[in-house]
Parts: sequence; C-alpha cells; structure tokens
Amino acid sequence: MARLLLILALVAVVLWVYSVVDCALQPATRHRGVSKGAWMAIVILLPVVGGLLWFVVGRGRRSSAPVRRAPDDDPQFLRTIGSISDQDERIRRLEEELAQLDAEEDPDAGPTAPHRPSDDDDTRTS
Repeated sequence: MARLLLILALVAVVLWVYSVVDCALQPATRHRGVSKGAWMAIVILLPVVGGLLWFVVGRGRRSSAPVRRAPDDDPQFLRTIGSISDQDERIRRLEEELAQLDAEEDPDAGPTAPHRPSDDDDTRTS
C-alpha cells in the first residue's frame, strides 16, 4: 500500500510540475477562460485539480497555422509576377540602358589627368 501511495504521489508531482511549466510557457493567446496569471494561480494552488483543469479547460488548441509553400507552388504569388512578355520587355529596356551607358563612355579620350602629389604626400628629402 505504501508503494502505491508513493507512486501516486510521484505521478501527482510530475503532473503538477508539467502543468505549471506548460501553463507558464504557453502564449497568453492560448489561455481559455481566464487570464494567464489566473491560470498560473489555479495550477499552483490546486496541484492535481488545477493541472487537470488546465489540460481540460484552460489550454487552448493551436490555431490552424497557414501552410507554407514554396513561391513557385503558390498560385497567388504566380499571379503577381508578370508574364514572359513583360519580362522580355524589361530585359530589352535594360539592354538599351546598358548600350546607352557604353555609348556615353569615350574609349578614345585616354586616361584622365596625371596624379599630382598633394600636400600630404611628402616626397621631398631634407
């Protein structure tokens, strides 16, 4: 009989500790009925009954999380990107801009003015 009471006491302590930790770690949005502080008080002050109440009544279920998909699997994302002709037009405009930048450079002009030593460059010897 003593062994049975010892085992039941151990199970009660484990349930109490687990329910306190679970209640403390849950976000406040997942507590049903009363606030998080009230649930903590209930679980701590009523060890076995509070823990059972927490798991039966107080602990809210997880809301259905949105399913994460890769962008190429998401129809909404695929609608937002342009068609191939839009991409071809963009590439053509970028190529024209690059050609204009290349035309602005004058390859026959040669190098810029030679480097003149500044006042900071002390090349003289005393």
